[in-house]
Amino acid sequence: MKKKQVLVSAMTVATVGLAACGGSDDSAKGNKDEFSVAMVADKGGIDDKSFNQSAWEGLQAYGKENDLQKNEGYSYLQSKSQQDYQPNLSRLARAGEDLIFGIGNTFNEDIKTVADQFKDTQFAIIDNVVEGDNVTSITFKENEGAYLAGIVAAMETKTDHIGFVGGMKMDVIERFRAGFEAGAKSVNPNIKVDVQYAEDFAAPEKGQAIAAGMYGKGADIIFPAAGGTGNGVFTEAKNRKKNGEEVAVIGVDRDQQEEGMPEDVTLTSVIKRVDLAVKDTANEAKAGKLTGGETIRYGLKEQGVDIIESEKISKKTLDMLEQAKEEVISGKTEVPEQ
Repeated sequence: MKKKQVLVSAMTVATVGLAACGGSDDSAKGNKDEFSVAMVADKGGIDDKSFNQSAWEGLQAYGKENDLQKNEGYSYLQSKSQQDYQPNLSRLARAGEDLIFGIGNTFNEDIKTVADQFKDTQFAIIDNVVEGDNVTSITFKENEGAYLAGIVAAMETKTDHIGFVGGMKMDVIERFRAGFEAGAKSVNPNIKVDVQYAEDFAAPEKGQAIAAGMYGKGADIIFPAAGGTGNGVFTEAKNRKKNGEEVAVIGVDRDQQEEGMPEDVTLTSVIKRVDLAVKDTANEAKAGKLTGGETIRYGLKEQGVDIIESEKISKKTLDMLEQAKEEVISGKTEVPEQ
C-alpha cells in the first residue's frame, strides 16, 4: 500500500470531518500505516434506501469482516450537489485514503480528474467506466435483473398496462428499461409499457408526479430505476392504495419492501448487489490485489443482480422466473441492453 501523506492541513481535516456528517473523522488517520477506504455518496444521500445506502452497507460489511470501526479504516463523505463530488474526492485523497469509491455513474468526470492528480491512490467508480491505471470500474448487467422484473410485471398486471420511470436517459438506466420491456414482452408481446424519465435522481416529487400520470392512465405496476426519485413513485402508490386502488411498485437496487409499508405496495424488488461489489473491491484492495485499469461486471451468473421471490408473486410467476434465470445464465436467452 502507499505511504500515507502526513502533511494534511488542519483546515482540510476540519472540512472533511464536517462534510461527512459523521462520516470521516481525522482520528482515523492517526496510524498512517493502516489501510483505509472511503466512499463519496452522491446527492441522493447515504440513507436513500437505494444505491448509496447499499454501497455504504457494503463498506460497513467490509469493516466488520476486517474488525474495523467506522472512521477507523472506512468512512464516507456526503455530497449535497454534484459540485461537491470533485472536492470530496480530492479531500479524501489528500487525507491519505488508499481506496476511494465514487458512488454513481455521474462521478465519471470527477473521478477521472482526481485520479489523474493522485496517481498513488486507488479509485473505484460504481456504474460507469473510467479509463485510468488507478481506476477500477464496476458495472452491472442491470438488464438481466430488469428482465425478471418485466416478467413479473407482465404476469401480475390486471390491466396489461405497466410503467417504467428512469432517473435520466443514460446507458445504465437504458439497460434497466431495455431489460424490463424485453421481459414483459416475452410474456405478452402486446403489453403496454409507459416509459418516462425524471432527469433527476434526487427529486421524489417528480417521481410522484410521473407515477400519478401513469397510474391515472391505467398502469397498475410501475418499475422505477431512479434512485431517490423513485421514492416518489412509492408515495403515489401508497396514496392510491389508501383510496382502494390496486396498484403496485417494483423496487430497485435493494429490497424495498419497507418502502411499501404499511400500505404494502411493493410487489418485489430487483436487487443490484452494490454492497457485494463494494465489499469485494475493498477486500481486494486491502489484500494488494487491486491493480486498477479494469472493468468488472456483475450479472445473474455472478450473483450481482437478482429479484426478490416475494410472497406476493404467484407460484406460476415464480416458476417462470426460475426458468428465465436458467436461460439467461446459460446463455440461451440474451437480454438486450438498449
